[in-house]
Amino acid sequence: MRVRVRVAKVDGYCPVFSEGDEFLFEDFFVKKGHECNICIHALNAISHFLWALTHGHSPKEMGIGEGIKGYLKCPDPGPPITKGGSVLFELSLEK
Repeated sequence: MRVRVRVAKVDGYCPVFSEGDEFLFEDFFVKKGHECNICIHALNAISHFLWALTHGHSPKEMGIGEGIKGYLKCPDPGPPITKGGSVLFELSLEK
């Protein structure tokens, strides 16, 4: 199984991601979808869920969504605390 990670929404400013950016996660590798950079902080925040999704756990079971889609946010709180922004990721299971 693999997981398609898509940037569903950016609240504030993110210097790395734009809405619509995506990449694939499969067999412990990040595989490029559309050309985009990957933020190490965001990857760290979603990595445990990526592993669980590729090993048969559902988004519903983990409390992050329904069906084949789950949603997670990066750890940047955004304004007024930081100059950055919070990114909402959509994780979709693919076979």
